[in-house]
Amino acid sequence: MSSAIFLSLTSYFWANSYRPAYAMHIMEGYLPFGWSVFWWAVTIPFVAVGIKSITKKLKENPELKTMLGLSGAFAFVLSALKIPSVTGSCSHPTGVGLGTILFGPTVMSVLGTIVLLFQSLLLAHGGLTTLGANAFSMAVVGPLLTYGIFKLGRKVNVPVAVSIFLAAMLGDLGTYLVTSVQLALAFPAEIGGFAASFAKFASVFGLTQIPLAIIEGLLTVIVMNLLRKYHLTELKLLPTMKEAN
Repeated sequence: MSSAIFLSLTSYFWANSYRPAYAMHIMEGYLPFGWSVFWWAVTIPFVAVGIKSITKKLKENPELKTMLGLSGAFAFVLSALKIPSVTGSCSHPTGVGLGTILFGPTVMSVLGTIVLLFQSLLLAHGGLTTLGANAFSMAVVGPLLTYGIFKLGRKVNVPVAVSIFLAAMLGDLGTYLVTSVQLALAFPAEIGGFAASFAKFASVFGLTQIPLAIIEGLLTVIVMNLLRKYHLTELKLLPTMKEAN
C-alpha cells in the first residue's frame, strides 16, 4: 500500500515537473539582497545543529538510513507537487511533518533544506538567493511548529492519529504564514505598511493552502500508520516515537 501511494505521488510529480511553475517557494532574485542574506544567516545555525543530530543518530543506529531517506523523499515529492491556485499562483504541501515526527525538527531542517536546494537546481522552484528564506519557513519554522503541536497533543492525551494529523496540518499552514511575513517585511504596502502587505499575501496563500494542509495531514497519518505496522522495529529506535506508542 505504501508503495502504491508513493508511486502515485511520483507519477504525478514527473508528469508535472517540466511545466512552467510559479510555486509558493519565493522565486530566485525576488527578495532584496539584504533580506536574502538575513534569512540565510538565520537558517544556517539550525542546519548546523541538524547535521550534528543526523550524524549522531546514524552513528548510533545505521539502520535508520532508510527511514531518513524515506522522510526526505516524502518531503521532496509532496513539496514538488504544483497545484493551481484560484489566485493565479500555485500551492503545494510541505511534506515536512513525517520526518519531523520521526526524527525531530533539527533533522528535518537539514532534509528540508536539501529538498529545497534540489528543487531550485532541478525544477526551478525557488532559487539559491532565496533558499535561506524558503528553508527558514519550510525547514525550520514548519518542523518546529509541527513537533511542538505533536508533543502537546501527546501530553494532553490526544489520540496518536489526531496528534499526527494536527501537527502535520498546522505545520504546513505555519510555513505559509511565515512566508507571508517574509514577503510583507520585504515589500510593505505603501498604504498600511507591513500589516496590509501581510494580509494580502496571507489571503492569497490561505485560499488554497487550507485544503492542502488537511490533505497533507491525512497523508502523514496514513504513512505513519503503515510504518507503525510494518517497520515497528526501526521506529522503536527513534526517541521521538516514544510519544506515539
